Amino acid sequence: MARVVVVGAGAMGLAAAYHAGRRGHAVTVLEAAPEPGGMAAHLDLAGLSIERFYHFVCRADRPTFDLMSELGLGDRMRWVPTSMGYYVDGSLHPWGDPVSLLRFPGLSFVEKLRYGAMMAIETKRRDWRALDTVSARDWITRWCGARVYERMWAPLFRLKFFQHADTVSAAWIWTRIRRLGTSRRSLFQEELGYIEGGSQTLVDALVAAVERQGGTVRCGVPVERIDIAEGAVAGVTAGGEVFPADAVICTVPTPHVSALVPAMPAAERARYDAIENIGVVCVLVRLKRSITPHFWVNIADPRFAIPGIVEFSNLRPTGDTVVYVPYYMPPDRPEFSRDDATFRAEALGCLKMLQPALRDEDVVAVKIGRLRHAQPVCPPGFSTMLPPVETSVRGLQIADTAFYYPEDRGIAESVRLGREMAERVP
Repeated sequence: MARVVVVGAGAMGLAAAYHAGRRGHAVTVLEAAPEPGGMAAHLDLAGLSIERFYHFVCRADRPTFDLMSELGLGDRMRWVPTSMGYYVDGSLHPWGDPVSLLRFPGLSFVEKLRYGAMMAIETKRRDWRALDTVSARDWITRWCGARVYERMWAPLFRLKFFQHADTVSAAWIWTRIRRLGTSRRSLFQEELGYIEGGSQTLVDALVAAVERQGGTVRCGVPVERIDIAEGAVAGVTAGGEVFPADAVICTVPTPHVSALVPAMPAAERARYDAIENIGVVCVLVRLKRSITPHFWVNIADPRFAIPGIVEFSNLRPTGDTVVYVPYYMPPDRPEFSRDDATFRAEALGCLKMLQPALRDEDVVAVKIGRLRHAQPVCPPGFSTMLPPVETSVRGLQIADTAFYYPEDRGIAESVRLGREMAERVP
């Protein structure tokens, strides 16, 4: 039996703690926030328990299904036919199937054929490595032409990645296309899933399972330092206490690693420092009126400062309409520090442009979540930038959402990597 300390009680940390406990280790989870769950944690939206940041499930998310089965939650998955829209030139258009592509305005017939060929062929690709050193801009332009990239993709990239927009890895974009492309009932019907009760259902089950195994989940305990002695982990200092450890699994965002592990070799810490992140301010709105018939709407319109909205109630039944309005941007931009009232007013203004019938009296509740490190920036060659999960410090493993590459953030990748780290503990 090893003493295992897990830093961070998001989905990855809780999955790691659960699997380490199953292997007989003594587990302590330390979380700075007042509640477990990380990006999957819920909040109260006028009596509705819902994720602070949106989550959905695809058919390819096998690690999620396996974990839910182990936890006795196998019957809690729900699948719903969903759709996507594209708002461009002041109008909302259906998107995501061959008929919608052929009817979409502003693209030539040849451009539509090239776009459709890209989606059909790349969804069947199995190996991402050839795309690792290519930018999404160059990859999409080769398939569809420069005009399609500038009209359909560049506005979204620029409103999410700003100065990094033209240097996002093609492999990272490809995995998003493939994941959604393989979650379809047919060529014409997308199908996405949700966990009954939301992500909190899985978070609560993981916490309960860790505690049944004799582990401890401590929230409101920010970690100050991971202690090293003679080249191996010795413990974790947090909240004024020292937690002795034979193994540490650290799942906090990589920008925090240098401060948490000051005794790690400088060259190794520099690799974590080199990973850049985009922040997010997510405006969560509960309304009496629907905005669109779609789950996801991409927006390519210069009047909007957002790349899209997620009308979550078109996936999970929530009674009233629930919409996520995410503002992605580097956290050092002045706009990131604007107050909640400014984001609230701007987000509601965006929704009113999308749905002119929306009135102030339709607004039931608004909550705003902020993360400084929400989305890793994955440039071409990102796979070679990532440090190994097993560090040079014996017993110390470090990973955050950047280590899902080329996959994007998601609960399935969290629980997969959490399990792998737990299985490496001797």
